[in-house]
Amino acid sequence: MLQLSSQPTALDSVQRNSTRSGNANMQYDEAESVFNDFSEILQSEVYVDLERLRLLARHGIPRQLRGEVWKYLLGVEEADRSKELTSSRARSEEYHQIDKVQPEIGKRIRGELSRYQRRTPELSGNFFARKMENVITAYLTTNRDADYHPALIPLCAPFIYTMEHEYDAYHCFDHLMRAIDEYYTQNPIKECMAQFMSLFRYVLPDLCNYFEEEEVDLNEWVTSWLQNLLSKEMTFDNLVRLWDSYFSIPDPFDLHPFICLAILRNVRENLEDLEQSEIRTMLLRLPAMDMQRILADGQNIQHETMERQMFEDAEDL
Repeated sequence: MLQLSSQPTALDSVQRNSTRSGNANMQYDEAESVFNDFSEILQSEVYVDLERLRLLARHGIPRQLRGEVWKYLLGVEEADRSKELTSSRARSEEYHQIDKVQPEIGKRIRGELSRYQRRTPELSGNFFARKMENVITAYLTTNRDADYHPALIPLCAPFIYTMEHEYDAYHCFDHLMRAIDEYYTQNPIKECMAQFMSLFRYVLPDLCNYFEEEEVDLNEWVTSWLQNLLSKEMTFDNLVRLWDSYFSIPDPFDLHPFICLAILRNVRENLEDLEQSEIRTMLLRLPAMDMQRILADGQNIQHETMERQMFEDAEDL
């Protein structure tokens, strides 16, 4: 009697390799197409189509072009290409005139930088360290009301990594920090935390109850997640992908709490298997995640929450 072998045959292996090769080719073709779409916009001789650039950036920006695209999304570079050279020269001159020698601040930055670089290999080495110290010192010099705090380093790092010029990294970082300060001036962090906790209890009641049972300190991680746009907690690759989408939309701070909820939902099963100290560790050092899925889930949660609020408001009338 002829029996079918349960062991893989040579033909099976060829077919699997062919499928993997086909998938790899499709991914390469798709990546090349996306790269070309971005390049076409950026190489426009007269005007950069910001609306189209934002639409593309929401789905992620090619690594090689991220720095250039971020400048446009953040408003550091103008869409009018006729002003590009003048604008770049002005940014460079402004940055180089800023005092970047602040011994006390520099010492504190270097101490935190060494710890940050040990857990972020993408930015290891003196090349990145020197640039980050310069940019953060320049920011504190020009913003006298701002105090140094360790979160400035992970907030600054993506710009150092993606920008070709240090002065562009500074201006993008300064723009982001001003946006964060403005938002939390208008929306006090205590109010944002209270709103987030209400959402947390509504969207993930079982996980919220488990955190209470394990006496997880919510203030320790919620404040950082909200104020620092997950820069301290996410893997570096996940962070820059998240910021691609944030910089491309008009209301990233409104979406952000829902992204945080999507992350909690994504790692919920793992968290529910952990005890207090282990939960704390995971919340402060998140695992790598599928950011397309997280972003889609966060937007769905936001939409569902808005629909629920509209329904409740209608019932109250």
